[in-house]
Amino acid sequence: MPPVWRPNRQRQACATPERPPLFQKNLPLGGSLRYHCGMAFDLRNKWVLITGASSGFGAAAAKAFGAGGARLLLGARRVDRLAQVAAEATQVGAASAHFRALDVSQTANVNSFVAWAREQIADGKLHVLINNAGGALGLDPVAEGKDEDWEAMLQTNVLGVLRMTRAALPLLAHHDGASIINIGSYVSRSTYEGGAAYAAAKAGELQITRTLRLELSGTGIRVSSVDPGLAKTEFSLVRFKGDAARAEKPYEGTNPLVAEDVAEILHWVASRPAHVNIDELLVKPVDQAAMHKVYRRK
Repeated sequence: MPPVWRPNRQRQACATPERPPLFQKNLPLGGSLRYHCGMAFDLRNKWVLITGASSGFGAAAAKAFGAGGARLLLGARRVDRLAQVAAEATQVGAASAHFRALDVSQTANVNSFVAWAREQIADGKLHVLINNAGGALGLDPVAEGKDEDWEAMLQTNVLGVLRMTRAALPLLAHHDGASIINIGSYVSRSTYEGGAAYAAAKAGELQITRTLRLELSGTGIRVSSVDPGLAKTEFSLVRFKGDAARAEKPYEGTNPLVAEDVAEILHWVASRPAHVNIDELLVKPVDQAAMHKVYRRK
């Protein structure tokens, strides 16, 4: 039987002249595999700000980071839901969980929210900003599209990301493993009929992420886009404005992603060693081979 490599939980610190870098190879069965600079970033007691935290990816992320002992700053329009999410995050281990109403489509509201966040952090620093607020409205072709839907999608998915990032940048720690994680979408790379405005918005988010990656070079702030494919959350219910039967259609016969799948990825991205940046991560369910090729069980 050939040797089996097994990662050792005790990761090796960064290489020095006395300690060779990279991997120890040719290990026998049961041997340890040690990593160069491989210490995961410890998020315990670190401040994590999540927008759109009242449901879906945002709520699941609050619980995932809470379970890791982080301190949470949660924002969304539905404050009653935020209170429940904060309580659940505290129950699973969050060092603290604070929440406040947030509407990323309003500059004044974003600025007042971040001023409140600064007060909560006090003398500390923000280590993770998750720009999750957004979503889709309608599935109309361009010829029948509604201005109010287009404007709402661009306000939240594009301008909301810009507003939140601009306001929060002064709070982010430099050279200490801080991360900006923007929630994108598979549609930023591959569109579909009726998705023009949403695809444009998420393509905009991706380019904002790429631009920030350049602009923040030298600060030590990591910048990432996590782009899910078919995922079953409240996304479709919001898109179809409460029509539950229509909202269920995209998922029929499939095994889609769920919010917890994406939340686990967000936590993983933020907890990589401080010198590691996950630039872009596209995640789809196995059933979704492509935008127009989804396996459906009968």
